[in-house]
Amino acid sequence: MKRWFLVAALCAAPAWAQEPCPHASEVGQAQMLGLWRAELEGLGHAGTLLLEKHAVYAGSLSGTINRNGDRRPVAGDIEDGELTLEESADGKRISATWLGEVVEGSCGREIRGTWTIDGEATGRAFVLRKQ
Repeated sequence: MKRWFLVAALCAAPAWAQEPCPHASEVGQAQMLGLWRAELEGLGHAGTLLLEKHAVYAGSLSGTINRNGDRRPVAGDIEDGELTLEESADGKRISATWLGEVVEGSCGREIRGTWTIDGEATGRAFVLRKQ
């Protein structure tokens, strides 16, 4: 009998999987908070993104992108399933922009879009996956 409980506990779905899965357009700040893995087309793993509540703007996001120890601040918003993040190399000016959409059916755990370096006409496709 005890063995059954152990197996059931080990096979239980994670806490986030037990919550209702929001539609992409319903994903908001609460679902965005936490650690994300960033991948860029042609480069693979591009860093780890930590998103938190913005200290000044309610409903907005702030955090850091960490690329092998090179940490850069980011800030942005999620609205109607669309993510906008601005990245800064010096903490003052925008050096890159992340524009993406929550993947429908991902329960707010995957975002796909384009990462563009400031001043460049074209960007690279990116995927963010919640860790």
